[in-house]
Amino acid sequence: MTSVKPTPLLPEFSLANKVILVSGGARGLGLTQAEGLLEAGATVYALDRLPEPSADFARVATRAKELGVAIHYRQIDVRDEAKLEETIQKIGTDHGGVDGLIAAAGIQQETPAIEYNAADCSRMFDINVTGVFMTAKAVAKEMIKAGKGGSIVLIASMSGTVANRGLLCAAYNASKSAVIQLARNLASEWGQHKIRVNTISPGYIVTAMVEDLFVKFPERKESWPAENMLGRLSKPEEYRGAAVFLLSEASSFMTGADLRIDGGHCAW
Repeated sequence: MTSVKPTPLLPEFSLANKVILVSGGARGLGLTQAEGLLEAGATVYALDRLPEPSADFARVATRAKELGVAIHYRQIDVRDEAKLEETIQKIGTDHGGVDGLIAAAGIQQETPAIEYNAADCSRMFDINVTGVFMTAKAVAKEMIKAGKGGSIVLIASMSGTVANRGLLCAAYNASKSAVIQLARNLASEWGQHKIRVNTISPGYIVTAMVEDLFVKFPERKESWPAENMLGRLSKPEEYRGAAVFLLSEASSFMTGADLRIDGGHCAW
């Protein structure tokens, strides 16, 4: 008797044979997103300015081999437009195109607005806005060249929608608001090429950086969870499904939208 291989359930969520880039993919949320993409079947290129990725990258690479896929690392600062374009063009040439992007590279700086200086402000926007823009542009060029379309996901923040109570980060919040608006405009321009552009706006995420912040500001460990409807903070793993959704055919009619995942923080 010949066995029949069952049809995969919800095949529209599959990323098999897709090549996806993740900027800021050496650690934290970016690396966690990358692992989710691997599990959905994608080949992933992690881009980051670190000379070497975090120690957890090796575990993810081992996991990729077990799944029969691969994750590659490329050191690149998103502010280096020439090298960024060269790196992404090489990936596109090697694979016959690029299918997706998660632009997760970004920085945070907490400083009272009255004390902010122009140099710090420029650095914030250079990385969080211009760097995201140039990364998306370089990927879109490869998508247009290949003629297959694709999906681009920019990591914004709930801080692009509201001012965080007790958190003094005017430049950061402005940069994330800019990312949301940037995505809408890129979606409007690139839709004709079958390129979709959306954003994910996370709420407060417990990362190593946030844990260090709680040592300095222990009151935030209590106040932040109380500000959303679920009464807790999120984990990086809780955003993997959203990334797979937006990069797969499951979201084929979704573009120019912001997927806010904040535990209801902004819905009060």
